[in-house]
Amino acid sequence: MVAYKSKVVERITLPSKERRTQALEAAGYNAFNLPADDVFIDLLTDSGTGAMSDDQWAALLQGDEAYAGSSSFDRLESAVADVMGFERVVPAHQGRGAENVLYGSLLSEGDVALNNTHFDTTRAHVSNQGADPVDCPVPGAHDPATNEPFKGDFSIERARDVVDEVGADRVPLVILTITNNSTAGQPVSVENTRRVRAFADEIDATFVIDACRFAENAYFVTRREDEFEDATVAEVAREQLGLADALVMSGKKDGLANVGGFVATDDEALFEQCKQRAILYEGFPTYGGMAGRDVAAMAVGLREAVEESYIEDRVEQVRELGAMLEEAGIPVYTPTGGHAVYLDAGATFPEIPAEQFPGQALVCELYREGGVRGVELGSFAFPETDRPELVRLAIPRRTYHREHFEHVVETAEAVLENRHEVSGLEIVSNPAVPELRHFSASLEPVSAETATAVDADSD
Repeated sequence: MVAYKSKVVERITLPSKERRTQALEAAGYNAFNLPADDVFIDLLTDSGTGAMSDDQWAALLQGDEAYAGSSSFDRLESAVADVMGFERVVPAHQGRGAENVLYGSLLSEGDVALNNTHFDTTRAHVSNQGADPVDCPVPGAHDPATNEPFKGDFSIERARDVVDEVGADRVPLVILTITNNSTAGQPVSVENTRRVRAFADEIDATFVIDACRFAENAYFVTRREDEFEDATVAEVAREQLGLADALVMSGKKDGLANVGGFVATDDEALFEQCKQRAILYEGFPTYGGMAGRDVAAMAVGLREAVEESYIEDRVEQVRELGAMLEEAGIPVYTPTGGHAVYLDAGATFPEIPAEQFPGQALVCELYREGGVRGVELGSFAFPETDRPELVRLAIPRRTYHREHFEHVVETAEAVLENRHEVSGLEIVSNPAVPELRHFSASLEPVSAETATAVDADSD
């Protein structure tokens, strides 16, 4: 059942195919470089792209813009305590600002950070501290076809192998990302979270939950974990988050806001350390790089995120798009996660080798064919990692409807029908930070000579 109705609408138009082709070439075959006005259905990200509620818009008008001691911060602090269970909050302008504050406080040169799967900015922030980000996914996490309920879980066995290899003294940080964005938005069970908590205690490491999509994860727990079948999403969220020493949060996801983030902890020493670093990089501790009105809107959004009617509609909308694509014969990672449908580009373009980025080729063809913008999360975004060739179609919250999804499915069907005409891509310019190359690198279709050489090598 839809949990809301529209009060404000925005016109969108589908540019001509000629215009889309020109825009794609001008963008260097990188969807991040496309002008938003040239995009018809924008599924690049669910981060800060959703529609706010009327209560959030009201909070914007009531925002307190005081530099210090803002009442908007008091509202955020209260919401974090009520919804997430942590009393001390350090705000930041968005999630990666919060990552800089927290991981800059916890990591040093030569350290190792363990995560169920590092996302791009997390990996980059860990590396920026001179530390080594190591993924610990469970077996089957990278198999798009298996149908396990908690494919986002953290592998304790893999983590123990790493500790045995490098020593516990080099592993000061264990991170659990819920839901697991880099593993197709798959959820993490509370039981697994408890095991990670015990493991972190065992090696004397700080346990951090990346809580960007904590409400979506809690919804899956209520549907898939027997212990919590009678619990509310709000109850599960507090239970699961309460196992951590600290949270890092992008308010642009399950904060339902267009900007903002924070670190939350009850560890007094860590709180003070983060607060001082935030003053240096983000702003005074009661605004953290945000306008007071945005702090107030995020405070309201956190409370709305755990409302049963909202979160059920949110997750079921993602499931609906996944089911429509599957029914149309489009290869999809299953089961669908909480915020996005992940297309299996390797299965869509089996003739394009990984070094020619089949996922990025699929991103480009979805845009060229129907003005649909997604993002590659395979060998282009995560070089030198063993991950499937996926394309994420992230659904902005409270924004699109079934008619939009029907266009997405028709577009994907057209790409699949013409898949033998699609060539791979090669990079022509790279940014200095390899972990973030997918944000700004430029590509071009592979030349006939390159394609022939690759075919010869494979033979």
